[in-house]
Amino acid sequence: MNVIETEIPDVKLIEPRVFGDERGYFFEVFSRKNFDEALGRIIFVQNNESSSAYGVLRGLHYQVSPHAQAKLVRVVSGEVLDVAVDIRPDSPTYGKYVKFILSGENKMAAFIPHGFAHGFVVRSERAIFSYYCDNYYCPEAEGSVRFDDPAIGIDWEFDLSKAILSGKDKVAPLLKDARPYS
Repeated sequence: MNVIETEIPDVKLIEPRVFGDERGYFFEVFSRKNFDEALGRIIFVQNNESSSAYGVLRGLHYQVSPHAQAKLVRVVSGEVLDVAVDIRPDSPTYGKYVKFILSGENKMAAFIPHGFAHGFVVRSERAIFSYYCDNYYCPEAEGSVRFDDPAIGIDWEFDLSKAILSGKDKVAPLLKDARPYS
């Protein structure tokens, strides 16, 4: 696997080694040994999968300590624009974001560490999104930030008037008013 740096040093893109022939392809989605060598020891305890239609925007979500989650995210099929926003109050990149295309075709994954709000918008007819988490879901620890917070200024590369949002995401607070990350 090849680890690619992003504009925010703690967020990494992961490019797998894909072996293909006339039958199709094979690649390791996750190897503990390779991951530990490249990014340090993270123990994933939960794997989630969602299926979403074109225009679904999920996020920006996070959990606070002691239930904070680091995530390894990838798209099994389809395509999304994936976004990670630094919400660590003492970070030099607080309020900044990185974005990347994840797709079944490019097979890239992204490592989103603790202290980041995460979201994505579906750019294909349908997308199946998979994410490994290093901590269990805990509703009492949930936090969210508004996807269109002008202080963050995310360019979703999508007509947001057509975004399909959950009720929770429609009323998420701005970063300045959100549950503080701790």
